[in-house]
Amino acid sequence: MAQTRRNFMKIGCRSVAALGAAGALGRFGAMNLMAQSPDFRALVCIFLFGGNDGNNTLIPTDSTRYQQYSAIRGPLAIPQAQLLPIAAATGSAPYGLHPALPELQQLFQQNKLAFVTNVGMLSQPLTQSQYQQNLAAIPTSLFDHTVQQNQWQTTASNSPLAGTGWGGRVADQMISLYPSQTGFPIACSVSGNAVLLNGNNQAANLSSLTNLTLSELTSTPSAATSAAYQQILTFNSGLSLVQAANAQTSNAIQIDNLVNNALLAASPLTTPFPATPLGQQLQQVAQLLSIRAPLGSQRQIFFCSASGFDTHSGQILNQQSALQMLSQAMLAFYTATQELAISSQVTTFTESEFGRTLQPSSGGGSDHAWGSHHMVMGGAAKGGDLYGTFPELALGGPDDANTRGIWIPTTSVDQYGATLASWFGLPPGQLNTVFPNLPNFAASNLGFV
Repeated sequence: MAQTRRNFMKIGCRSVAALGAAGALGRFGAMNLMAQSPDFRALVCIFLFGGNDGNNTLIPTDSTRYQQYSAIRGPLAIPQAQLLPIAAATGSAPYGLHPALPELQQLFQQNKLAFVTNVGMLSQPLTQSQYQQNLAAIPTSLFDHTVQQNQWQTTASNSPLAGTGWGGRVADQMISLYPSQTGFPIACSVSGNAVLLNGNNQAANLSSLTNLTLSELTSTPSAATSAAYQQILTFNSGLSLVQAANAQTSNAIQIDNLVNNALLAASPLTTPFPATPLGQQLQQVAQLLSIRAPLGSQRQIFFCSASGFDTHSGQILNQQSALQMLSQAMLAFYTATQELAISSQVTTFTESEFGRTLQPSSGGGSDHAWGSHHMVMGGAAKGGDLYGTFPELALGGPDDANTRGIWIPTTSVDQYGATLASWFGLPPGQLNTVFPNLPNFAASNLGFV
């Protein structure tokens, strides 16, 4: 709190913990008419912790490239007959999806899901020669989980902006354009403290696993107890740290009450969600989207996450399970946005710290790599197509950082994020402020949304 004006508020309320209801706004419907306008937009990040293997998520199925893939992948190669076929709208060579992704195949075929290929952390465009001879700026600690998780969420390597996330910086720039009359933050995590949402303005951290609301405040005589507690929080101790903590707790309780009251006026969604951690997180996001009017929200950025993608061993079974969870939860969430009639106003996208080597490692797994393929979902997505440049599947080839199939990205995280932020409504003049490396690249908008 002493280092930044941004406060993370952990709000664990009983109603939020049971986020299975949504819909009608009741007496809160008139609180903020602007929030119900067609101009409402939301970004939903799903971070795949561990480094998802893009090489087995999206696979070329033309004869030449599938043979290259199969020969190098060895025991990790998925038989071609098991792949789920997709055809890109641009008429490029055919591809197949991992067999655990039938729901995403359906969304792709409905033009509601796009792939952005070979995305990764870059400070500037980088060739194999530049990387191997250290002739250009190279992001630090490329194959370290923690560092790359941070860089994907900040787009900053050795930069003063490294302490803030690109989502938080977008929220900082947008708050004056789309203020909330209730004070509910633009940025909101349902998966713990998220670097992506760090900024100069507060972000909400809604957790179904904790309960910040004191039990005494919800029992008889709640009014007197609540008043006494509020008096403690507003007492001026003269100590700035104590006052900051009190203000943070007070803000958290106010927003906790705001969310609780809005949920009490809501009716259930009919869309079923899978009973998985990611399914529950996306159900929470759908619930919050359903009460966007009483929350006073015109713009929202949400952070969700899934784990199980660090497949050093046992990859065939482990990735099958992780991708199945992802696919089922994403389809349920898209269906919920359709039920809420905002499917074109909500764009969901994946992030992950890095891809994995095309060459397998011992133990039936793969090692940390660099560029990988990511998904963008929603009614506004220009789906049914691939964007970016797919790497050449050759060990030591022009896209390989060494000799193991570590793809040097051809699309930067800055370009990926800037395209999403532009759709979200970030003014063009503020793109370079939010994405510090963007001026180094020819295209600031990749056109996938």
